[in-house]
Amino acid sequence: MHDETLAIHAGYAPDGTRAVAVPIYQTVAHDFVDAEHAAGIMDLETPGFHYNRINNPTVDVLERRLTALEGGAAAMAVSSGAAAVSMSVLNLLGAGDNLVTVPQLYGATYTYFAHVLPRLGIETRFAPNDDPGSIAGLIDERTKAVFCETVGNPAGNVIDLAAVTSLAHERGVPVITDNTVATPFLLKPIRHGADVVIHSLTKFIGGHGTTMGGMIIDAGTFPWTQHPDRFGFMIEPEPAFHGVQYASQFPDAPYITRCRTVGLRNTGCSLSPFNAFLHLQGLETLAVRLPRHEANARVIAEYLGSDPRVSWVSFLGRPDNPYHELARHYLGERIPSIMTFGVRGGREAGIAVFDSVRLFKRLLNMGDAKSLITHPASTTHRQLRPKELELAGVSPDMVRLSIGLEHPDDLIEDLDQALSAATTVSA
Repeated sequence: MHDETLAIHAGYAPDGTRAVAVPIYQTVAHDFVDAEHAAGIMDLETPGFHYNRINNPTVDVLERRLTALEGGAAAMAVSSGAAAVSMSVLNLLGAGDNLVTVPQLYGATYTYFAHVLPRLGIETRFAPNDDPGSIAGLIDERTKAVFCETVGNPAGNVIDLAAVTSLAHERGVPVITDNTVATPFLLKPIRHGADVVIHSLTKFIGGHGTTMGGMIIDAGTFPWTQHPDRFGFMIEPEPAFHGVQYASQFPDAPYITRCRTVGLRNTGCSLSPFNAFLHLQGLETLAVRLPRHEANARVIAEYLGSDPRVSWVSFLGRPDNPYHELARHYLGERIPSIMTFGVRGGREAGIAVFDSVRLFKRLLNMGDAKSLITHPASTTHRQLRPKELELAGVSPDMVRLSIGLEHPDDLIEDLDQALSAATTVSA
């Protein structure tokens, strides 16, 4: 089926009530038939639900739906996009291992990799840029994963995903990709070799700024058994869960099975049934929201590009964007509605625009039905040092816009008066 259909129907068959909408199973646990039934579920021999920290029927539909849209083998929902980042990495890495990544990352992801993982004994190796060759050169025998964002936030860069995955696989390393900005409607990383795909459901998929959530999708294609020295924990009995041997007992999706039974079970960053229900509602309308987001963004980018108060505009739909051709290759004619621009006058002028908007909402989220604005250097990436900001693609004058569904004329009017206020401040 087409994506538009999968987003509405995949993963759900009505139960005895024949409810058309996915029910909210607002329960902590599910009743076992008897001890034998309980043992079968606990040992993963019998499909079923038992305790909602680990799985839930409403959440299960959302997981199946995103699996279908991404073309994966199985998925696991978590409480936030940040939880998806940390859980996806910690499912593979431990003390003494290293993670290879690019510098163009969401601020919280960068901080987690640069400052939190090292305290756990995990080294993060930042490539100098997003060139596949620079990434491959950092991989060694202790590397357990390569991480990148398919479309960087807020840098707006596009990863040459096929090249990165090819180089990583040659060295026996899986690739984890954050596909939040593109969504599966614009880009399907698994088709280009990605082994794990993650999302912040909080953004475009939820789409209304009401609900947090994250998703991890297992492609089910990485050959774990071919790399026993690097990934013995996927092959040998798991002491944290009844001696399960993931690669042999769950060959279709060993990564996500381990993620659920070791990671989610023991850390508890579960997505609530009600939040899963709200994300299902957002997912149903994603196909019709994205074209409006994009159409508005193209109008705004054209306006900003012609305004003398703006020094530069970074939008993948502009032919002068250095990633324009990569975007065309991986995204086709579709473009995410995220853009950045620089305000003449530098940092203070950028902050003045942020302070002066009336219609745009000043916050850290993106992908909302409402248009959003932030000044990354003083908000999402505030904790980064100047050199780190430069590597992440965040300049002092940068303003990031997430274009919503309003009438574009009203958005332009708001930006016009904010730019006028910034001109006064920087004069």
